[in-house]
Amino acid sequence: MGSLYLRIPDEKHQRLKELAKSKNISVNQLIEELTTIALTEYDIETRFKLRASKGSTEQALEVLEKLKQDFGDEN
Repeated sequence: MGSLYLRIPDEKHQRLKELAKSKNISVNQLIEELTTIALTEYDIETRFKLRASKGSTEQALEVLEKLKQDFGDEN
């Protein structure tokens, strides 16, 4: 397992501690959870772009429209 030394503003650190406490987990567990989410989002985007580059634009747009209908457009 690797180690990561992270320097962040005190206020942000305090907020992360409060968030972790509200979830009954450690700050380390919270950071691990957040990085897992970020990496998952990255992997999904990368796979989508790869598949889109091999497929048709129309099919890609249909998938995006379905996602918007199912999950809402946050932009």
